[in-house]
Amino acid sequence: MKEFGEARLINIGFGNIVAANRIIAIVAPDSSPIKRIIQEARDRGALIDATYGRRTRAVVITDSGHVVLSAVQPETVAHRFTEREEDVETRE
Repeated sequence: MKEFGEARLINIGFGNIVAANRIIAIVAPDSSPIKRIIQEARDRGALIDATYGRRTRAVVITDSGHVVLSAVQPETVAHRFTEREEDVETRE
């Protein structure tokens, strides 16, 4: 993860990065409601597929309405997110 000023960035796999402060949820893609969210984002052009052709394992939902698909497990993405939070709190 990298820091640019106030923007903290989270690696979601394969060198793809999302702004941590824009993330609302990190969820598994298995349930029907999440599949619906993915399809609706695709229909309105707000879907970002960062899986590189691999199986989708995590869905990152942002406050801008964008939906990002990742091939990394939701727990891994969440760990990267919380790991950085702890590092920032330790420094303060």
